Amino acid sequence: MKNKVFIFIGLCLFLFAFTAKEKALFEIPKSWPKPYYNFAKNKLTAEKILLGRVLFYDPILSRNNTVSCANCHSPYNAFTHVDHALSHGIDDRIGTRNSPALMNLAWHPSFMWDGAINHLDMQALAPISSHTEMDENFVKAVNKLQQQSKYKTLFYNAFADSMVTGERTLKALSQFMLTLVCANTKYDKVMRKEDSFTVQENNGYVLFKQHCAACHTEPLFTNLQFENNGLPIDTTLNDLGRMRISKLTKDSCKFKVPTLRNIEFSFPYMHDGRFKRLQEVLNHYTQGIHQTRTLAKPLQKPILLNTNQKVDLIAFLLTLSDKSFLFNPAFAYPKEALNK
Repeated sequence: MKNKVFIFIGLCLFLFAFTAKEKALFEIPKSWPKPYYNFAKNKLTAEKILLGRVLFYDPILSRNNTVSCANCHSPYNAFTHVDHALSHGIDDRIGTRNSPALMNLAWHPSFMWDGAINHLDMQALAPISSHTEMDENFVKAVNKLQQQSKYKTLFYNAFADSMVTGERTLKALSQFMLTLVCANTKYDKVMRKEDSFTVQENNGYVLFKQHCAACHTEPLFTNLQFENNGLPIDTTLNDLGRMRISKLTKDSCKFKVPTLRNIEFSFPYMHDGRFKRLQEVLNHYTQGIHQTRTLAKPLQKPILLNTNQKVDLIAFLLTLSDKSFLFNPAFAYPKEALNK
């Protein structure tokens, strides 16, 4: 009986330690909703996260080993790019959309501007196989990984087996991306009662809740839905957004609502990167809405903001910057592991 008690206590301590270890790798911010991602099917470990991080920064996943995920998703720019409107890929090919910022992906049920991907574990396949992005056959990419001793070691550490497989590669990439949690902005600190808004920021917050929150819903600052935000269509791109996937006219010109977290660092804005400054974005919503049948309901009535109100609103938006996220060394280029 005594031995059984010791075994039970030991098991409890082991389970507690395991849960605490997982919690240290990914923690749900207080008052946030439950993540959409099913962690039970891809349990986080430090070794798998490191493998995913190395893969994220390694150009080996592209056809000619020149383009990595980080080329379009730089950590210092909220995991997007800032130097051009449309994404640039392999052989300087130019895509048709602005790369989306990456953060808080555990809460997302779909990915890409048009929701073409419905699971994070499948997300990386799209840019790897895209002609304009990395242009690599995924089987060839896996074979390239298998041939490198560095990856044999990393996969062994992660899976207790040095065999490189497509599933392991994709799940490791997911694990790294799942850790990209942004939840320490000034806004977050105010919500946690650790800080307070200035008068101007608070005025902006009131305006935000009145005019923007229907689509950019707190705390993620996106409702994760597809909306037509009234942009005139770019006739050089003719991008119909969600309709390209669903084939339904009701989805014409709808794009996934992006998060506003770190918006200070994630310019240019919109799916095609047409606006470089927040002022231009606000001018669009107050003066540039293009009325169509699929226009988002919250935008069907004019938004009226004077100059001072726009300044207040931008002051609030700047409280959504999270430098502890942007400069988190755990998200940075893994120099030591990648250069072995």
